[in-house]
Amino acid sequence: MTDASNTTNDSTGTDALESDDVVARVLASADARAAGGAHFSSGIFSSGAQALQTEAGAAASSDGEQLDREDRNALRRVPSLSTELEDVTEVEYRQLRLENVVLIGIYMQGSVDDAENSMRELAALAETAGATVLDGLLQRRPNPDPSTFLGSGKARELAGIVQALGADTVIADTELAPSQRRALEDVVKVKVIDRTAVILDIFSQHAKSREGKAQVELAQLQYLLPRLRGWGDSMSRQAGGQVGGAGAGMGSRGPGETKIELDRRRIHTRMSKLRKQIAAMKPAREAKRANRRRNSVPSVAIAGYTNAGKSSILNRITHAGVLVENSLFATLDATVRKNTTSDGRIYTLADTVGFVRNLPHQLVEAFRSTLEEVADSDLIVHVVDGSHPDPASQIATVRDVIGEVGARGIPELIVFNKSDLIDDDARLVLRGLEPRAIFASARSGEGIDELLATIGEMLPDPSLAIELVVPYDRGDLISLLHEKGRVISTEYVEDGTLVRARIASDLESLFAPFRAPAGALEA
Repeated sequence: MTDASNTTNDSTGTDALESDDVVARVLASADARAAGGAHFSSGIFSSGAQALQTEAGAAASSDGEQLDREDRNALRRVPSLSTELEDVTEVEYRQLRLENVVLIGIYMQGSVDDAENSMRELAALAETAGATVLDGLLQRRPNPDPSTFLGSGKARELAGIVQALGADTVIADTELAPSQRRALEDVVKVKVIDRTAVILDIFSQHAKSREGKAQVELAQLQYLLPRLRGWGDSMSRQAGGQVGGAGAGMGSRGPGETKIELDRRRIHTRMSKLRKQIAAMKPAREAKRANRRRNSVPSVAIAGYTNAGKSSILNRITHAGVLVENSLFATLDATVRKNTTSDGRIYTLADTVGFVRNLPHQLVEAFRSTLEEVADSDLIVHVVDGSHPDPASQIATVRDVIGEVGARGIPELIVFNKSDLIDDDARLVLRGLEPRAIFASARSGEGIDELLATIGEMLPDPSLAIELVVPYDRGDLISLLHEKGRVISTEYVEDGTLVRARIASDLESLFAPFRAPAGALEA
């Protein structure tokens, strides 16, 4: 009895010790995962690992009710949780977590600061898409490796980092060839995507309108088409002529298309349908623009880098209530609002989709209809994030895309937004970069009055200069002059209101009976 009792007690004690070991191991692995995601061991990123500015997260009162914010935040993934098991004994301690990613990049020329800024931007893109960035790997080499992008040695080093950190995705800071992506996946044993795929994923999350969704789907299909993976030549079932002319004889004729061939055909069919849908939406936009042109209403397009504060500027000026969020590509659909200059002229303000370096070409093509607001505008208000470490590259990127849509000849007004986050030394540097720029803050309201005054000065004047004597009982004509023309001066005389103004040529016949006699104003 004594021996059996001792044996039982020893067994119970052993089970308790094993249970304690399991709990300790689980807690230790959870701590290791949390520590791995809390900092970037490569030193590429700043402390805190947040590529998005924390100060700009809250919406100001000028942004309106922000009714879309509740829908955008209706489903949020919780960080630091996981469903993956490292040991079968951990089945009672399963957790959920975000997708953990490791970033990779190559810079062939230029300074390492430019490469690191690009990697930080990629980290911001990954965070916006809903991932947790664990680490980054930056390599200098003359050309990307045609096989694995990084080279065999660096790819094996990347595989070790991925395994040590528990990452499940690798993101490249460029567009990978399909063969490079497959070869790199074979080495690192986790999913590999590129910068273009991340941007497309963000666009698909944030597209709201019917046209925006169609444009994003078209861009995704254009990206997917050359990246389809099949089963190889052995599974090909197409044959022609005398069984393809291969001399295989009877009984070897295939039934037709394979799955990959069917997929390609379906993608081409869907892309054709989407192009027709987007083209069918164009007349409605053209009709609105034609109506504005017919009524001589000038248009101002707000363009700029993503997350520079374009929607915040629009909300501050017009109280449009457009969604404002501290993330990249928060708003994709163009928003047009009416505003009035200090002298009474009406014009439109259009908020457009933001730009980013290495913006995928298929996105530029798909969103060309949206970017037409920029090409058809009379003035481009180019909003720049004044607190960004490299505003010059942002300006160059935006101007390149503006040139692609044929808007390079349109007058441009640079606005350095977020001026409340920069000091006097930074302002001197930015002033040297763009001497005629305006410093503004959508949050505090600094510079908004100067911006509105400058927009009024830069709007194109109507082509025809006229001098009128408008009877006092025709106040409707004075109102029309303020609304559709530009009133230069007014004077009240015995016969009516003496007005010098500029109007569009198509309104000349309406005002012809009220032409002032020569020298009336001088008298």
